[in-house]
Amino acid sequence: MKILYLTKYTRMAGSSRMRSYQYFPYLEKEGMKVSVKPFFDEAYLQDFYAGKKNIGAVIKSYLHRFFVLFTVLRYDRVVIEKEIFPFLPAFAEWMMKTLDIKYIVDYDDAIFHNYDLSTNPIIRKFLGAKIAKVMSYSGTVVAGNSYLAEYARKAGAKNIEIIPTVIDIERYPSKHNSSAHKPFTDGERLDLQENSKFVVGWIGTKTTFEKHLLPCKEWIKELQNLDPDIHFHIVGITEDIDLGENVKYIPWTEETEVPEILKMDLGIMPLQDSQWEKGKCAYKLIQYAACGIPGVASDVGMNKEVCIDNETGFIANNAAEWIEKIKLLKKETEKRLLLGQNARKLVENKYCIQVTSEHWLQILKKK
Repeated sequence: MKILYLTKYTRMAGSSRMRSYQYFPYLEKEGMKVSVKPFFDEAYLQDFYAGKKNIGAVIKSYLHRFFVLFTVLRYDRVVIEKEIFPFLPAFAEWMMKTLDIKYIVDYDDAIFHNYDLSTNPIIRKFLGAKIAKVMSYSGTVVAGNSYLAEYARKAGAKNIEIIPTVIDIERYPSKHNSSAHKPFTDGERLDLQENSKFVVGWIGTKTTFEKHLLPCKEWIKELQNLDPDIHFHIVGITEDIDLGENVKYIPWTEETEVPEILKMDLGIMPLQDSQWEKGKCAYKLIQYAACGIPGVASDVGMNKEVCIDNETGFIANNAAEWIEKIKLLKKETEKRLLLGQNARKLVENKYCIQVTSEHWLQILKKK
């Protein structure tokens, strides 16, 4: 079976890497031949992450995708990440439907809100229903969570499958033994308490940092003033954003992301409460949990499915609760480790590619 993946990005981007690229070895092991044609190349991504606009690269991306479409009939399956042409009508998807190509379209974000909630009235008018059309023309919609799946249902999608965004558990060692929790001996408890530095971690891009973590600046600073032993590691940001003295900014690479998470004692995922965030797939929390690290998260969207309150972490609804929950997890070592062990087990059972790869294989093999 020959499969064409029309991803949005190269594997440099987390969304494409997790939703598509990490599955390719599993598909190839089953005898499937995978061809991947990203919309944006790595040069565009490098400029984007650096805050640069490259109009030439964007035009090149549209032209390249246009010519790729002439090859779709060579493949047995076509998998589209989100849409074929961003910010253009769904004419390409309609053409595939006309040619009886039952493409699979995959979503891990509520990108339909780029259109139907746009501040530009022209975009709302002409593209507001675009993603609904892409979904209705498809053979199958794969959604990262129930919010995205419900939108697909209302759009009239014929087949809807929910597959969360997951990690490869073999890449994520547990920070602590994930076997059944046992009471700590006095010696073990003393060893855990000797290191007074307590690391609260966050991982993401500059865009998500500015939208979700930067608004937390005041309580992050207040927490450091209340307890100088609390330190913050911000992975994915390299410039000092003035979040306080006990903050370390760490560049992200695919090779170092897991070792950096393992340095954390707990991970945080604050989100603004909006329609867009309801489509988020709680990926940061899954990464923390895979390492046996509990999370503290906003009560938004899928967060509470991964950060189960008082079971795999804590939910925080305001600045006072963020401070309270983080201080509690610093103080109660055994509680923190038990929540981390529970979080690891949740990932092993539900949020790892070792579980979801079979689901993808079934979708691709379905006639």
